[in-house]
Amino acid sequence: MQDVASLVAQAREGRPRAVARLISLVEGASPQLREVMAALAPLAGNAYVVGLTGSPGVGKSTSTSALVTAYRKQGRRVGVLAVDPSSPFSGGALLGDRVRMSEHASDPGVYIRSMATRGHLGGLAWSAPQAIRVLDAAGCDVILVETVGVGQSEVEIASQADTSVVLLAPGMGDGIQAAKAGILEIGDVYVVNKADRDGADSTARELNHMLGLGEARRPGAWRPPIIKTVASKAEGIDELVEALDKHRAWMDEHGVRAERRRSRAAREVETIAVTTLRERIADLHGDRRLTTLADRITTGELDPYSAADELVAGLTEG
Repeated sequence: MQDVASLVAQAREGRPRAVARLISLVEGASPQLREVMAALAPLAGNAYVVGLTGSPGVGKSTSTSALVTAYRKQGRRVGVLAVDPSSPFSGGALLGDRVRMSEHASDPGVYIRSMATRGHLGGLAWSAPQAIRVLDAAGCDVILVETVGVGQSEVEIASQADTSVVLLAPGMGDGIQAAKAGILEIGDVYVVNKADRDGADSTARELNHMLGLGEARRPGAWRPPIIKTVASKAEGIDELVEALDKHRAWMDEHGVRAERRRSRAAREVETIAVTTLRERIADLHGDRRLTTLADRITTGELDPYSAADELVAGLTEG
């Protein structure tokens, strides 16, 4: 068993090994997870969480690395959660963004962690909210969450980030994909990366046109900007950071960030509750209560919904 209080104290001091152990407890759904979350709760809530999403090949990792460099120049501590597909053999992260961001490996002000989706849809690992809380409590000023890049199911990032950045690239059909995937509804900032390629201007124009086709915005509502970057050369990154700072200020002014965080907490509680119930139901296979309910359904005495109500009532009372 880990000494949770000691790990939290060390994480607050910026010790990478302690942060790694806490996130490992989260990923492994350790029996100590409740103790970890209870210890972190009063320490978290200060970090600015930025989600980066987009189709594979648009340069998410390169853009994330460039943002880390920009934020470090400002003296901010940065945490990175790079969510990768799961290996079908080990269940671990398959790509390992820590390799692609190796230039920051020796910087004590940067913590980078690759997390496996473990089959979870939506572009994020199921344990991402708790891992974000670990980095937040460990003193990170900015947390960058880079998603898997699985296309249309990536909209989940909007539920975990304060600001969602959607990346596109010219020549990849991203404009059409954006309309299909519904990412026009989740983006707070749009980035046309690899802007030194042919078609970057037309991609930006098409994106601007699509955004203009959306519902009429209320006075004072946020209008997502479109930033053109060449992340591999750090071109346009300062403009991107400026856009992120403006969105953060707008959210704070209008109470949007606080509302998003309340919604995030509510979804997290719901997920934990549903997972707990699912585990209890799984333990019921072969249990007499479940067999009795099934018999009553097959004889027509009970319908499935009423049976489910009785089962849930029994589980919650137990």
